[in-house]
Amino acid sequence: MRSYWAVSLLVALAACAPSATTPSTVQARIDTPVSFYPSEVGLEWTYQPQGARSNEPPYKLSALGTGSFAGEAALRFRFSGRGQDRIYYRRIGPDGVQLLGFEENITQTRVRFNPPMQEYPPQGNLKVGATWGGKTSFVTTLTVQNNARIAEDSLEYSYTVAGESEFSTAAGKFKGYRINLDLKDSAGQVERYEIWFVPNVGEVRTREGLLLVERNFK
Repeated sequence: MRSYWAVSLLVALAACAPSATTPSTVQARIDTPVSFYPSEVGLEWTYQPQGARSNEPPYKLSALGTGSFAGEAALRFRFSGRGQDRIYYRRIGPDGVQLLGFEENITQTRVRFNPPMQEYPPQGNLKVGATWGGKTSFVTTLTVQNNARIAEDSLEYSYTVAGESEFSTAAGKFKGYRINLDLKDSAGQVERYEIWFVPNVGEVRTREGLLLVERNFK
């Protein structure tokens, strides 16, 4: 079985096929300072695949605030656009950023990681050469039909801060970290992804290869 993120990448790329242009929505500008790992309610990030035309439908990531996931308090982030509609549930605090799981609104499925995936380390530990990772099991259930279980598997992951770089996208110029993510599924298949993270901004390049083109905060 291929890892979830490998499948997710294929889905994201498939969603990049040309489709009808949708009108841009007006984002409320947020002028107050944001955290190192931005999560304040109302923050929005707009992404496009590399090479996409400016009039193509974008992807949006929105910080929705607190909620509950499998009985645990969590921060909710909605990722939507081009046939995608997903809610991520995270813990963000002194221990860094942990991904508890996510819900696919279109397929009505839920994926829960046990233990949660450590996406980012504590703020002070994010530096060139830093590594972190672990092994997690994940269970996929339906959000209908009494949460029927439909799949389960395990995943090993490893993050490495490869270096500091200057990044330039349609959203501007940034200085941040190049992070390599290696994912190994239970069959031993390894996939590598590259992430560009900028403190107080977020991901300028996502693991799916999407580039930041706009944000509604400083």
